[in-house]
Amino acid sequence: MRKASGSNLTRRRYDRLAFLYDYIEKPMERLRFASWRARLTHRIVGAQTLEVGVGTGKNLPYHPQDTKFIAIDFSFPMLKRAQKKTALLNREVYLVQMDVEDLGFPDNSFDSIFASFVFCSVPDPVQGLRELRRVCRSGGRLVLLEHMRPGNRFIGLLFDLLNPLVVRMIGANINRRTIENIARAGWRVKAEVHLSSDIVRWIEAEP
Repeated sequence: MRKASGSNLTRRRYDRLAFLYDYIEKPMERLRFASWRARLTHRIVGAQTLEVGVGTGKNLPYHPQDTKFIAIDFSFPMLKRAQKKTALLNREVYLVQMDVEDLGFPDNSFDSIFASFVFCSVPDPVQGLRELRRVCRSGGRLVLLEHMRPGNRFIGLLFDLLNPLVVRMIGANINRRTIENIARAGWRVKAEVHLSSDIVRWIEAEP
């Protein structure tokens, strides 16, 4: 396995933001994000499921009850907050500090893998997606809720110009070409839904 070279800097950013993270996103969570996350309840299938970038645990209320979950994040302060939510929700989730670019799971481990707003901040997103494909079973499913670079030429250019500032502030890239990255990692996109223009998308893929 390889050590992801850019992960330490990104992890430190999220370590610092952990205590404020829920407050920063609370307005958007109430307006849009929560309703989008609710789709997970009906799209996560199988006995063994992996959540990538669990963060403070915002997806926990939408985990199906009859599925065994492992949830990872590279930020320990984020995981501590997620742990508190698992107790409040009475959910059995095995939380592990781990980098998606260097997963410590055997091949073909999971029936479903999902992440929400994660691959905007993974330093090497294609490597992370390749690792997910490695641990996904044949016939399994990848579900992503992601924001990405808009297709409009001028708005896309604006996102490119703003991206260095946004990365410096919160660690997230706003101009990732995630659909292309998914294909480069070897996944086959089976469904793509535009939730907010073409910037926020619901994506389902198979290995």
